Amino acid sequence: MQRICVDMDEVMADTLAEHLRRYNQTFDEEVTPQDLAGKGLWEIAPLDRQQQLRAFLDAEDFFEDLALMPDAQRVLKDLSTRFEIFIATQAMTVPNSLGPKYRWLQRHFPFIPPTHYVFCGNKSILRADYLIDDLPRNLLRFEGQGILYTAPHNLTATGFVRVDNWQQVADYFAILPS
Repeated sequence: MQRICVDMDEVMADTLAEHLRRYNQTFDEEVTPQDLAGKGLWEIAPLDRQQQLRAFLDAEDFFEDLALMPDAQRVLKDLSTRFEIFIATQAMTVPNSLGPKYRWLQRHFPFIPPTHYVFCGNKSILRADYLIDDLPRNLLRFEGQGILYTAPHNLTATGFVRVDNWQQVADYFAILPS
């Protein structure tokens, strides 16, 4: 059975929405995803706010209740009948996220066993046929077929198979031979 590794943040979970919510609330701003076209929040935030940006991620509750990306559950449940699904998240960059991410996955994706969660720091260790990720650098280090999941920060990235949403993920894998 072929394997698909799937990133969590900005692919399955809408991490950006929560980061923007906290940023806008704290600094009385109105930054939108459209304001980030081709950039990350870290790139547009003033230097004196960088420490607070990190503090948002380090908060115990940040990753606990993230919104789901539309159709992620439905498509992954369907794909899990034909592929071995692994969740590969760079949780080691935010160690406080391990417990909340685990609980989030258990709550929203009970059909993916915990033995298929990969909490890592560098995704070049992954051995799978496909990796769906929002960070081009992770796809460049991956030996299988990388699929770039569109997010505001990667809009200018080129040279990748790109999907804009989970329906496009479903369509991509529907055309593959079984």
